[in-house]
Amino acid sequence: MILPFRNPSRALALTFAVVAGSGWAHGPAAAAASGVFLSHQALYELSLVKSRGNNAISDARGRILYNFSGSSCEGYTSEFRQVSELDSGEGKVTLSDLRSTSWEDAAGKSYRFKIDTRMNDSDAAPVDGVAERVGDHITVKLTEPVKKTFDLDGNTVFPTDQIQHIIAAARAGKSVLELTVYDGSDNGEKIYNTLSVIGQPIPGDHAPASPDPSTSNDVMKSMTRWPVTVSYYDRDARAKDGEQTPVYAMSFELYENGVSRALVLDYNDFVISGAMGKFDVKDSKPCK
Repeated sequence: MILPFRNPSRALALTFAVVAGSGWAHGPAAAAASGVFLSHQALYELSLVKSRGNNAISDARGRILYNFSGSSCEGYTSEFRQVSELDSGEGKVTLSDLRSTSWEDAAGKSYRFKIDTRMNDSDAAPVDGVAERVGDHITVKLTEPVKKTFDLDGNTVFPTDQIQHIIAAARAGKSVLELTVYDGSDNGEKIYNTLSVIGQPIPGDHAPASPDPSTSNDVMKSMTRWPVTVSYYDRDARAKDGEQTPVYAMSFELYENGVSRALVLDYNDFVISGAMGKFDVKDSKPCK
């Protein structure tokens, strides 16, 4: 999810790339422990919650369009586009346009990803690659921004598998989960240590304070959901005084079929919310 976020616009765009891949993450859709994924399309409206610190943001707005589809036999595909504007005051507005596609097999053994980002009409180098789990390690082969092959520890998980672990932990009544995640973000070489904090389950008949199209959808009404906060730490950064500050944190309510709602993204200097504005369930083909 992505660059050391000294560039807030880049940070916001890349976070959602991971989400679409994680980011949320990690993609808003992920497998329930039973292996049932919900194919769907969701539109999220972005807005500024608060700004703090030296890099003050006076306003933020944008949209995310997310498509998720697939099955346990053919793997899962995420298609994602996010357009956002960050206003730092005095007429300084940064426009970012990010497009991301990824595919992950149901067993978490293979992950393909491509991320394209445009900032103020200037194209950044795309990230394109594939990661394969081989024996006790993962081999990553990048074709862009540079051709490179390297290995990761076999305990590392991909974004959809990350959500599978979170849902399984939630169903088991666990409140804390630590995972190392690779999602292809930044230049394709970034790895994150993550800490997920899982709250008490919310029954499907418990109406939220701020309803959205997912909470009124007939498919979703009976679904249990959990409040989840995932903090992302740069694995290569050294902790100061024994403690490390997360690069960013994502909070959301996660349904047992993998859909996420009520998103809040905390980048330390500012906080962004993502309210679901539209939600449609898509047809999916069952495995033969």
